[in-house]
Amino acid sequence: MNDTLRRALADARLGEVDVSSALGVDPKTVQRWVAGRLPQRRHRWALADLVGQHELDLWPALTRGQVVQCPEITATYARRSAVPRDEWHQLFASAEQEIGVLVYSGLFLAEDVEVLRTLSDRSRAGVRVRLLLGDPDSPEVAARGAEEGIGEAVAAKIRNALVYFRSLLDVDGFELRLHRTVLYNSLYRADDELLVNIHVHGFPAAHAPVLHLYARGDRDLTSTYLDSFERIWTQAAPCRA
Repeated sequence: MNDTLRRALADARLGEVDVSSALGVDPKTVQRWVAGRLPQRRHRWALADLVGQHELDLWPALTRGQVVQCPEITATYARRSAVPRDEWHQLFASAEQEIGVLVYSGLFLAEDVEVLRTLSDRSRAGVRVRLLLGDPDSPEVAARGAEEGIGEAVAAKIRNALVYFRSLLDVDGFELRLHRTVLYNSLYRADDELLVNIHVHGFPAAHAPVLHLYARGDRDLTSTYLDSFERIWTQAAPCRA
């Protein structure tokens, strides 16, 4: 529990709904911040301004070296399954220019009706949406299944995901390609924000760590991943309806 933040909000007579409206986040996200989760830097600054305090007063751990001080890293998760569901929704819904997804299957997104609706809505609003799925017939996908000890299951998940994602192919601005690449990371981009799911040999992506990045400054870290996305995109084959 972040008692300092809780008291600051109480002193400012701000409830969770007030903060969520002011910052454009879900009230449950505010609950997690009060419970102790560290907000992204831009949200920390906005919260600090909202209650009239310095961020180091609200999150003193920042001065004790307990938080990684890379300016592009705004949050880390021990596994993808720990990333809150509303964080995925907010990521894609926030995009104004571009959304990019690089995965093998992305089935957890394909099965989320709200994610599909958001991708469709953002495409219609003029946002370029690019999705890269693994080619289910490629040796790279077969190798991934063998590494995880699940054989043909990875290819099967890709085919299932394709059923859902193909419904978006008629939407202007939505593009889908199949890649034949050994993936070291899965990438989820919305403009200058990026979730990087780091792959670990022998473990499914849902059990592997995630970095939440926000491009700023020299963008060294973020640019590396975005350049990787572009390289794979140029080599991938367009998927037809």
